[in-house]
Amino acid sequence: MTYVKQMQRIVDEYRLEGLPWPTSAKNIADWAISTGRWELPAAAVRRRCADDIASAMREEYMTDRKGRRVRLLHPAPLETEGQTEMIWDDIRSAPREHMQISFQHRRRGIVGDCRQMKVDVDSYNDAHPDAEPIQIVFDFTMDLAELEAADEAA
Repeated sequence: MTYVKQMQRIVDEYRLEGLPWPTSAKNIADWAISTGRWELPAAAVRRRCADDIASAMREEYMTDRKGRRVRLLHPAPLETEGQTEMIWDDIRSAPREHMQISFQHRRRGIVGDCRQMKVDVDSYNDAHPDAEPIQIVFDFTMDLAELEAADEAA
């Protein structure tokens, strides 16, 4: 069973116990730890540390010459020693190829999130045919223009 499936099973068990729902992931974690359903496996320590480091790198920003807040470090999925690995580089010194791969990878993630949202909204609307359908616009052109205008006005 994958780790994700194990986590989903913990959520299922939490709900079957009749504990408060809806709830936060922290509440479920407290319950899972206190009941011995979860502990960090030794093999996961390195992965957890790497994930925490990646999260911290994702949160590091700088101000560019035009005053824009820019993410400093960017990951790109690159092949090393026969395996694909996320390699991080600094936007100020990274080669163009690294940045292009990084931006394409990030865009694919955004598209994937939008696709899943569309599936979720469509499913919700289908399950509630008597309600007005929820409409989601996936063209972000106007949103980006508004945000850029607000930045320029600030």
